[in-house]
Amino acid sequence: MRPLTIVLERLPMVWFLLGLLFNSAGLYLGFEYSLAFGYMIIGWFCCACGLAIFVFRFQERPRTSVANRLSPKFIFAGSAVVMPAMPKAGSEQSMERSGAD
Repeated sequence: MRPLTIVLERLPMVWFLLGLLFNSAGLYLGFEYSLAFGYMIIGWFCCACGLAIFVFRFQERPRTSVANRLSPKFIFAGSAVVMPAMPKAGSEQSMERSGAD
């Protein structure tokens, strides 16, 4: 099931790339060739489909609401304290002691 999901996630990029290839083929053949306009029309259609699929899929993604977000305390739950903070009064006293020695 996972390979199918990977393919479907990249479907807008595939359409857009296909459109770019058709456009480049139409430009390569030149406008003197009778089917060059057909290549260009198909290319623009494929590019528009790829962009439309991308926009529609982006709009359908679930948005995280305030109720679904994690609390700020969740990150600190169970985390080890590397170096505890010294109280301000204690640090001033230790500075005075080191200067007196």
